[in-house]
Amino acid sequence: MSAGDDDLNWQIEQACREGWPAATETVVDGWLPRRSGGRIRRTNSANPLRGRRGAPDAVIDAAEAFYIGHGQTPLFRVPDIAGELEAALDHRGYQPEGGTIHLHAGIGDLAEVRDEQVTVSPMPGEDWLTARFRMGAFDDAERRIFREMTGLVLGDRAFVSYERDSEIAALAYGVIRNGLLVVESVETDGRFRQQGLGRKTVGGLIDWARRAGASAACLQVVADNMPAGALYASLGFSRELYRYHYRRKPHEPR
Repeated sequence: MSAGDDDLNWQIEQACREGWPAATETVVDGWLPRRSGGRIRRTNSANPLRGRRGAPDAVIDAAEAFYIGHGQTPLFRVPDIAGELEAALDHRGYQPEGGTIHLHAGIGDLAEVRDEQVTVSPMPGEDWLTARFRMGAFDDAERRIFREMTGLVLGDRAFVSYERDSEIAALAYGVIRNGLLVVESVETDGRFRQQGLGRKTVGGLIDWARRAGASAACLQVVADNMPAGALYASLGFSRELYRYHYRRKPHEPR
């Protein structure tokens, strides 16, 4: 890996964390245990920071104390660029799950997709939030957590949506951090899939970012989500940077 690629990878790590902020974070030997509650793994897992030098067992012990102290199962997010905990996590029986890919593209390499029906707002309206909660089948606690999270997002941001039959059928949001658009929360209502609405919605977000001065864009997509991968490829997200997965502590026998 070149120094330039390494710099870009860690810029994306930071931008993606800031694009979906956690309610609580603490630094432990160069790792960042994050906690928000709910089921979103990114904001309820320990994430690596650049330049970390902590001994693996000490890092794991500290993160376990953090999560167990909050009544949560310890969870690590392990990118390919920071795999030094893998052997120690294996030894402790941590199970892998949730393989995900980071995609990146220069803003000039992305498709220009414009549709006047795409709505762009700097804040999530109640209709946007209601649609997001419906599409994600959020419970009451997860609704509260998501509302709090969107209030913590810093930087230029946009919440975009596409209406069909007088209701939001597709949505996403994005935040620009240091010139990099982070694409988040892309959803299409199951009743309106296979109609190109997701492409129009994300295209509207890219158009907003281009006008706002972004120089590049990135996103995270679950490795086995083939429809999402095809959508992003059609928009020009052709460069895979690195992957990550999670490692979850097994339940102790009672």
